[in-house]
Amino acid sequence: MGFLHTINEMLTSRFGELGPLYALGFVGVIFIIATLPIFLKKSVDPLDRLKSQSRTAASKQTGKEKSEKALRHTSKSAEKLDKFANFLEPQDAEDLSAARLKLMRAGYRSKSSVRAFHFAQFALGIGFLMLGVLYAIITSTAKGGMETQGLILSILIPGGVGYYLPKYWIERRVQSRQEEIINGFPDSLDMMLVCVEAGQSLDQSIVRVAREIRPGFPALAEEYEIVSHEMKAGKDKVQVLKDMGERCGVNDVSAFVTVLVQSATFGTSIADSLRVYAAEMRDKRVMRAEEKANKLPTKLTLGTMLFTVPPLLVILIGPAVYRVAQMGDIMSR
Repeated sequence: MGFLHTINEMLTSRFGELGPLYALGFVGVIFIIATLPIFLKKSVDPLDRLKSQSRTAASKQTGKEKSEKALRHTSKSAEKLDKFANFLEPQDAEDLSAARLKLMRAGYRSKSSVRAFHFAQFALGIGFLMLGVLYAIITSTAKGGMETQGLILSILIPGGVGYYLPKYWIERRVQSRQEEIINGFPDSLDMMLVCVEAGQSLDQSIVRVAREIRPGFPALAEEYEIVSHEMKAGKDKVQVLKDMGERCGVNDVSAFVTVLVQSATFGTSIADSLRVYAAEMRDKRVMRAEEKANKLPTKLTLGTMLFTVPPLLVILIGPAVYRVAQMGDIMSR
């Protein structure tokens, strides 16, 4: 701290009260200018050449082919982020796959979701950092100066908050979607069992269940729709179910996928498997409700102690304390 105090005095004597702020801003600008060319430097990718050639060929197609191409065309904002893919995406394949899985569990399935997430972190971090600088300037001007430690904290803390805000949002989205899937999964199993026993195949029952539960549980309906589309596209049914369990990140869904895979492997009846597992999920939902009900008295204990015991003590002991205080005044006289 003595070193920082010496630097603060030197900058204040040379540049005035805002000298430390000027020095910090200058160092930040130097760092940004020095690092941006390294991150933004991008070599020509052969895949980009193929994309440009395919776009040129697509411009010569008929009107119907052009409309189909337009449906598959990405948005302009996504194309702008493609230029900074090396800067906005992890270069490690495992980190990139983990980030995509996290965003898929949060409900963001677009190809550029990882880039948009890191761009939001970068933009909000810089934006909140600038707000911190503005706050430091206004505060130092109003108070006639600030300490170096307070100046640094007032600038860096908003920047850190802005950087971690998208991550907090994704975590909350994942938790809310998983909770919605857990709440709606037993009802969807009961509906699927009814459809299978009525004579429909597993694919048709999944489509029907996705359409029926959408008003109440849209997240679970989206997962079922993805499963139905992948099955229609010809993807292996076992792999489709495993992908659903991985996307949801819920133990109940993973166990359900295991039941269906084992039923298809050993040739047992899907209706019987669904009947047993649906009953188990109903019992599990009841147990979760009972668990929350049993936790409620424990959670209310602290509130009861804070808002009931102090007023009761005041009512019971207050008059006695008042009389003792009066007697003490009389005896002191």
